[in-house]
Amino acid sequence: MNSFGNMNLQHQNSSKVTEIILLGFQNLKSFNISFFLLLFLIFCVTICGNLLIIVVVSYSRSLHSPMYFFLTQLSLSDLLLTTTIVPNMLHIVLSKGSSVSFIGCLTQFYFFAASETLECLLLTVMSYDRYQAICNPLRYSSLIDLSFCIRAILLCWLLIFGIVLMVILTLSSLDFCGPNIIDHFFCDLEPLLELSCSDTLTMKLETMFLVIFIAICPVTVIIVSYAYIIFTILKIPSVTGRLKTFSTCSAHLTVVTLFYGSLITMYVFPRQQNAKTLLSLFYTVVTPLVNPMIYSLSNTDIKLALKKLLNNVCAVFNVNWILGPSALPLKEKHCPPSYYSIR
Repeated sequence: MNSFGNMNLQHQNSSKVTEIILLGFQNLKSFNISFFLLLFLIFCVTICGNLLIIVVVSYSRSLHSPMYFFLTQLSLSDLLLTTTIVPNMLHIVLSKGSSVSFIGCLTQFYFFAASETLECLLLTVMSYDRYQAICNPLRYSSLIDLSFCIRAILLCWLLIFGIVLMVILTLSSLDFCGPNIIDHFFCDLEPLLELSCSDTLTMKLETMFLVIFIAICPVTVIIVSYAYIIFTILKIPSVTGRLKTFSTCSAHLTVVTLFYGSLITMYVFPRQQNAKTLLSLFYTVVTPLVNPMIYSLSNTDIKLALKKLLNNVCAVFNVNWILGPSALPLKEKHCPPSYYSIR
């Protein structure tokens, strides 16, 4: 057992746990450096990818629409998740374990839970936006306007951080008197409750109620929205029209499937610890990485706006940037009714 495992003896007899030991990845052996470099590369690409989405959408007036506005909020959520989990994970991999203060552990769980639950609500709002754009195109611009977008986003951020704060306050009121070792790479709710020497029934009931509100209800809204979307698409007579309409929500549907698929597999079905670690890696590391890729690679508007941005940046520095004819300055496109401009 490494030095972090031996530190447990110092806390067994203490009246209150003040430090948490995160074991992380104990089976890497000689692959620590390689795994560290891989994680660091993923971290850099994730940060750059999500920041690029925010910059491109903010820069291009043709992308000033509700769908892309919500996409920037999703990128902010992914940035929050990545910066909360990955930096400490890199330290754990290099040190073959890590210690964190109990307050620091609760803080990490707070921002982790906030970012995950925020993504649940954002994906729900985005599915409602796609429902209105496809099923009610004539009323879309009056229903999904700038005022609605701002109110929806403010409500999501305030509601989530308030709800998660309630969970943290309840969790901090429990007694933690040892042991203090978590066989994981970040502070999650389940391993924290296993460390508590108090009755956790109230905490589990509160968590179950909140899960119904911030997870099950949003999933229901998403399923119903896409049911109406599919029925509407099937009514379109031409195959080309169906494919073009479906392409406006295919990226969002892919992200929803990846996000909820990994969460349901992780928290609903019992798994071995190694399987839980891999699944946790997927929704904390891989999902924030692939989200901007899914939206950018499958979206012609974003790709054209990115080429225009790069071309203009290079022009400022007098650099000859060869991006092909499509990189030439683009004329501002008029958005159709289903893409109501926010200006």
